[in-house]
Amino acid sequence: MHSLAHQAYGQVQHRTAGPKEIEHAVFEQITEALQDVASTEAPVPNVYADAVSRNLELWTILAADLMSEANALPLETRQGLLGLSEFVRRTSMTLLSEGGDVTDLIDVNIAIMQGLRGETSVAA
Repeated sequence: MHSLAHQAYGQVQHRTAGPKEIEHAVFEQITEALQDVASTEAPVPNVYADAVSRNLELWTILAADLMSEANALPLETRQGLLGLSEFVRRTSMTLLSEGGDVTDLIDVNIAIMQGLRGETSVAA
């Protein structure tokens, strides 16, 4: 059985798009699930856990790719993204064990989506 992130990635791959567009679409799907959880006053526990887990799985797949010698991104970029991956992992583990606000995960994903679109954001 395929994991949820792989299923989402597979569904998106069927579209005619380049790698950045596909990555953006996967991030968008998972971020929308997190946003749905964030906008619900009392999210259903399994829906909450599924959204956080799917996001964690996406970032785990991303981290594995970033550690590959075949990854063409500059080393500094890969290291920065691996740092974000570790932040997502720690935050997700806390959220899955204690609950809480998923806004930090949403913010990270939005920043990644902006980068995939070539947008730059100004830190506040």
